Amino acid sequence: MARCLYNSTIREFLQLSPEALLGRFVNNYHGAALTTTNEAWANEIHIMQEVLQPWMDEDGQVIFEYDIPRLGKRIDVVLLLRGLIFCLEFKVGERDMLQSNIEQVLDYALDLKNFHLLSQNRIIVPILVPTRFRTSSSEFIPSVYDDSIYNPLVTGANGLQKLITDVLAHAGAIAPDPSLGADWIISPYSPTPTIIEAAKKLYESHSVEDITRHEADKVSTDRTIAYILNVIKTSREKGEKSICFVTGVPGAGKTLVGLDVAVKQSYQNGDKLVEDEGAVYLSGNGPLVAVLTEALAIDNQKKCKARGEKKNMSDSRREVGKFIQMIHRYRDNMLAKIKNPVENGELEIDPQKAMKLAKSGYGEVEHVAIFDEAQRSWTHKRLADYLKRGGTYGNKLKVPNFPYSEAAFLIWSLDQREDWATIVCLVGGGQEINTGEAGISEWIKALNEKFTHWQIYISDKLTEAEYAEGRVNELLADNNKVTFSPELHLGVSLRSFRAENLSAFVHSLLSFNPDASTWYNTIKERYPIVLTRDMTKARAWLRKNTRGSQRSGVLVSKAAARFKPLAVDILDQGDENAVHWFLEDKNDIRSSNFLEDAATEIQVQGLELDYTCVLWDADLRCENGQWRYYNFNGRTAWREEAGKTEGSLERRKYMLNAYRVLLTRARIGMVICVPEGNPNKTIGGFPEDATRLPEFYNGTYEYLKSIGLEEI
Repeated sequence: MARCLYNSTIREFLQLSPEALLGRFVNNYHGAALTTTNEAWANEIHIMQEVLQPWMDEDGQVIFEYDIPRLGKRIDVVLLLRGLIFCLEFKVGERDMLQSNIEQVLDYALDLKNFHLLSQNRIIVPILVPTRFRTSSSEFIPSVYDDSIYNPLVTGANGLQKLITDVLAHAGAIAPDPSLGADWIISPYSPTPTIIEAAKKLYESHSVEDITRHEADKVSTDRTIAYILNVIKTSREKGEKSICFVTGVPGAGKTLVGLDVAVKQSYQNGDKLVEDEGAVYLSGNGPLVAVLTEALAIDNQKKCKARGEKKNMSDSRREVGKFIQMIHRYRDNMLAKIKNPVENGELEIDPQKAMKLAKSGYGEVEHVAIFDEAQRSWTHKRLADYLKRGGTYGNKLKVPNFPYSEAAFLIWSLDQREDWATIVCLVGGGQEINTGEAGISEWIKALNEKFTHWQIYISDKLTEAEYAEGRVNELLADNNKVTFSPELHLGVSLRSFRAENLSAFVHSLLSFNPDASTWYNTIKERYPIVLTRDMTKARAWLRKNTRGSQRSGVLVSKAAARFKPLAVDILDQGDENAVHWFLEDKNDIRSSNFLEDAATEIQVQGLELDYTCVLWDADLRCENGQWRYYNFNGRTAWREEAGKTEGSLERRKYMLNAYRVLLTRARIGMVICVPEGNPNKTIGGFPEDATRLPEFYNGTYEYLKSIGLEEI
């Protein structure tokens, strides 16, 4: 059930009552299904039980809510019948045929064709079913893609049975075909050469340096890429498993290095694809993946239009998706292969849930996985709690007693390959910003305890305090598989000093190091950092300095609470909102340039703007030369986070790291706004707003001013 909500032979499906089937759906859906969802399932069950009557004795399969491997998309119903694959998208209660719905069902068919191994040489028939639609398609033609996919068909519920019958006759599928059976459900994710070639062309057509906004010296990034590719080559020749840890200050080009390795590993001989040696760039940062994907796709659209070529945006996004993916989907695809429940604290592959291939075994198709922001991988407790309840939203796999941290599980996943594998971890120092993010020590612990046969290549900068609390040498002292190399640190040249010096300044500022003033004086002429207590002045400064296509935006920590009096709103959650915020032009109110919606550290980590305003709220306060941490209760008061427990200490670290992220997002300059608060009193002599007292902010303002920040 891991890859779908329900599947069975057609006969079994028809023998069960609608009530029993709906009960199975609800039981397998690990979440609180809405009433409308239950009603939609009930309608789909009723329709399909009537439609499939003519084929009840054939070797067909019916599958509800099928998760396409690693793509995060679910098909309402898949019907495997006489060697054909029918993709059915239901719009229960609708009368009209909408173009967006047509594109949705065609996308499902294309995703299966391009990424689903057992669908690649099959005829695929996408059908849209607005249940109250009064007519049915009668013309059967190939889609414009010319790859055994039918042009999308449309029918109401009443015409679905006849439409399937007519398609079978048109395709010459007149006899039962048992070759397409239950194994289809556990088909591996496997991109076709066509989609890989398209992805490469799309990637190479864009200046990725502009998207990732890195400022690293090209010589430095090329040297790091070459070192990683050599580790991969050595691992392949020796049949070894290896892992590289790459460090770099914000803006030093870690994302660029990851994307370059993903592409160059697949194309080691110029334009010739190297079969079965691909790589994938994985990130747990949803906004980053969404923004990179959309930026590449938009640019590709513009270039195609300029050449007079027609291309759907969904095709461009699909091609980008070959190289750039969410790490959670990779993880979930591997989880779907394990024996569940887990016994004796050890993970085992269930041969009934996974297909074993010659070289990759039960692992994924790629030999190389690049994990961006590896320091943000989840602790064992957070991942185990998450899987125990079946995720935070519906149709997620429940795995009680899960024994591994996310880092250990990702190493285990690559370890399933029977030949060789390499993991590349891109590590940001001091940037764990969420409860349950393990930092780099969890990776080292997994390598020391569970994967002692893996070769470890590690940046010599990973020994510094921002990584694993400076304990890397101690943690690796007894591991004889370790090689330290300066090539795995992304240094920054003098002509692009901004990233390196800004990072040093922010580190000194947050740690109350006396050299903060020195660092500020070093960078202020070429990288202005100014201070204000007035958001109107902050906005005016940003608008004055932001020119041409440059971007500016307001940033706040996720713990910030009292920003509405300053006419600031928080950017809504959802990756699509981050896409609009980062990519829309200055005429669109959703753009960051409007300076109305502020993004949090969650939405901007890994991405940058040209100019930023960091709005410093009362969650982090400077008092008597130290930071004090506060959370707002949502109504009337701030509560100090001052406990001595491990959890409280961890939360304070994340709150400080949030400001580390916010203060390193600007490429050219920033303004820091520390509000004045509300000093007014009521007639009775009480504070007008006890949640914004001036003393909440004054200490921070005075500290920043003491460093020498110029006030505007």
